[in-house]
Amino acid sequence: MKTKYIFLFFISFFFCGLDVSAQENEEANKKRDSIVYKERYGLMLGGDLYKLARNFYDKDYKGFEVNGDYRLTKKIWLSAELGYEELYFDEAYLNANTSGSFIKLGGIRNFYTNWIGMDNLLYGGFRIGFSSFSHDLNEYRITVRDNYFPADVREVNRSFNNLTATWTEFQLGIRVEVLKNIYLGAHVQLKVMISQSSLPNFENLNVPGFNRTYTDSSIGAGFGYSVRYFIPLYSKKISQAVDF
Repeated sequence: MKTKYIFLFFISFFFCGLDVSAQENEEANKKRDSIVYKERYGLMLGGDLYKLARNFYDKDYKGFEVNGDYRLTKKIWLSAELGYEELYFDEAYLNANTSGSFIKLGGIRNFYTNWIGMDNLLYGGFRIGFSSFSHDLNEYRITVRDNYFPADVREVNRSFNNLTATWTEFQLGIRVEVLKNIYLGAHVQLKVMISQSSLPNFENLNVPGFNRTYTDSSIGAGFGYSVRYFIPLYSKKISQAVDF
């Protein structure tokens, strides 16, 4: 009887070992299963749709912006923006024009984890902005205490040239591939003025690339909509483990 139990014990141990071995082999096979796909690297070129559209509905504005990004790593893109703006300022006390060009350099980091074959972006970014511009002060009005005297309008027609400004800019945005290699995007901007040219008896009202400026604050804001075309230059083969 004892021999029978010993025999049954060895048979059970043998089949249990086979079951464990089969499970280990199955898990090993799962780890070895993978999908190989190509991750694209290249240039993304485009323009700001908001600035383009503003030329048609805002009579006080003319301008454009072109932009480009280069994919450096899986998550990091180097970025640049170049543009030109003219802004007409006409208020109750002042009439002036601002015109000039700007450039912004920096990068973005993609926080979105794409499915295989997708290249959408949900990103945060940083820029250093530089603008070279000029002001044309056309006229200003001296405020009177009552309506007995007519408004005192002083025509100046004076130009302030070779002005500069520098700022930092933080961006949050999204880009979605709507057609093959064509991306639509939107972003918001928070800007902090670092330095700007000072003027005698006059202040900067607008800075191209920065937007409206204020005496009591160095903070600015902005937003934009963009269309971009991605130009693949090369690709990297990526192997991703998949459990079946």
